[in-house]
Amino acid sequence: MSASQAPTALEENIERRAPSLPITSAEKSNMIIHYYRGEIGRMTSWRDRIDRTTNWAITVVAALLSVSLSTSSSHHGVVLFAMLLVSLLLLIEARRYRFFDVYRARVRKLERYYFAQALYPESDLEPNWAEAIAKSLRHPSFLMSYREALYRRVRRNYSWMYLILLLAWGLKISTPKLLPDGEQADVVFSWREAVENAAFGPLPGWTVLAGVVVFYGFVFFASLHQASDEGELAHGEVHV
Repeated sequence: MSASQAPTALEENIERRAPSLPITSAEKSNMIIHYYRGEIGRMTSWRDRIDRTTNWAITVVAALLSVSLSTSSSHHGVVLFAMLLVSLLLLIEARRYRFFDVYRARVRKLERYYFAQALYPESDLEPNWAEAIAKSLRHPSFLMSYREALYRRVRRNYSWMYLILLLAWGLKISTPKLLPDGEQADVVFSWREAVENAAFGPLPGWTVLAGVVVFYGFVFFASLHQASDEGELAHGEVHV
């Protein structure tokens, strides 16, 4: 390579230099708009994953209930198995919800402090609203605990699925016609018979019943748990 073709020191410095930051208001506005679109895309992607998990749980409930209640040869353990599968999907969805909440918070800050202010300015605008977004971009971290995400998804969606499964399980163990080798009676005539029908393999009925009561105690507590009025959920009523 000739001397004329060799890159100069100035050209090498230009190649290594970081991209220039927006300076004018037009450049900043254009950057924020494109960034907002990117965050909307990521938020929508995680919301779609949450909806898929919920749809899977609904499908599991419908499929296993049809198997359990359509024939007397089906064991009541099928309903218990449905509870287990729904719980597994709930754990997956709670994890996805934590990721969704990070991007939802960024989007809502831009909407509340930038776009809303551009459309109709207010005097009580928080001056350091962009600092929280910049901090989240430099050091991404979850905004809620896994337990809080779990409670929120139970309260919003899964409590109703668990209620349906509980009613179906109660119907199964209290109706001899729906049990394998059961009598042709429509309902059991004593609490003891229902407890005996709840037996699952080597486990006696009272053990299974106690486990179901403890599990649904947690579901009931999670359904009534109220989230703290912090973060983006404290601003407005339209949220997931």
